[in-house]
Amino acid sequence: MTKLPTAAVLPKGTFSDEAARYFFQGVPVELKYQKMIADVFKSTARGDTDWSVVPIENTIDGSVSLHMDWLVHEVDLPIRAEWVFPAIQNLVGRRSELTGAEGGDWDPSKITKVLSHPVAMAQCYEFLRSRLPHAELETLSSTAEAIRTVHANPGLGWAAIGTHTAAADYGLDVLQEGVTDHDNNYTRFLLVGDKPFDKPGASHYKTSILITLPEDYPGALHQVLSAFAWRRVNLSRIESRPTKKKLGNYYFFIDIEMSLDTVLLPAAIAEIEAIGCQVRILGSYPSYPYEG
Repeated sequence: MTKLPTAAVLPKGTFSDEAARYFFQGVPVELKYQKMIADVFKSTARGDTDWSVVPIENTIDGSVSLHMDWLVHEVDLPIRAEWVFPAIQNLVGRRSELTGAEGGDWDPSKITKVLSHPVAMAQCYEFLRSRLPHAELETLSSTAEAIRTVHANPGLGWAAIGTHTAAADYGLDVLQEGVTDHDNNYTRFLLVGDKPFDKPGASHYKTSILITLPEDYPGALHQVLSAFAWRRVNLSRIESRPTKKKLGNYYFFIDIEMSLDTVLLPAAIAEIEAIGCQVRILGSYPSYPYEG
């Protein structure tokens, strides 16, 4: 019997779980749920799983710095694919304990506490401020953990922000759908691991690289960008992050809208290395669009 490939992912019922289920439709794979993002990365780095599913960027909050640092500093796992998935948050609780004596819709005044992951909480700031300004806010390790905690504490008027999947898993009600402050709240996910990945339907290919500039080289970043610009190589993202070696030292995380197999990109990288920059290829991989 052929063993199924495995993918490490954040807890069942999180957006990472929903995004992984969406992405792996039609692909035989077993999801291995982990409590923390460190456990996700370590699982694949140890060889316990073939891939890790990693949320890396969000429309509202931008890059997930902790996950980027794990990818760069803690493990050496190539990027195998990327996809986007809508992160639509919902208010979840027990409708029966949040309605008035006459029944009807839930009463916001009866909610005493709202629990969620800090990123999810931030994405719903305006909703919380306008509808639940009196409620205590508590952050937990994941949206799924928040919903589990609400389930385990009935009768206290607690609610959580999280997914339809987790609400159904714990038998709770979706009190209000789409409580995010922006309708276009999408999260970009990466699939990382040593095992190659192949799935039809990619819209295009991308390459991610890490560039460390030489010290005391005036204009080095300008020359790096020029190497791409005159070749008309499109950069979809460039971000600086500390190297963690010395205050003021940064590396540049660059996403390129081109496969490493093309002629232009290796030539641009060779030009950048010629001025003394260190270049690390994080992956050249297919990008899959969301088809809801």
